[in-house]
Amino acid sequence: MSGRIAFVLTTILVLCALSVVNAHYQSRTAFIALEREQAKTRQIEIDWRQLQLDQSTLGVHGRIEANARRDLGMVPASPASTQYLNLEAK
Repeated sequence: MSGRIAFVLTTILVLCALSVVNAHYQSRTAFIALEREQAKTRQIEIDWRQLQLDQSTLGVHGRIEANARRDLGMVPASPASTQYLNLEAK
């Protein structure tokens, strides 16, 4: 009888040990996935800051005007070539 109890207790002990090993493995796997996602988040934040900087640099009025003149050949409208519409109610 005592041999049978020892076998059952040993089996339970081995199953508990395997359960602990499995839980530890799952914990490490989840931690590694968390670290990867945090690294991705940091990279996205860096990219976002760079995009904001690019937008503020490229959106400056003087730069837009210079690009319009250089690339598109645009010039400011002179008062002589400007036509005004009168929208008074009749």
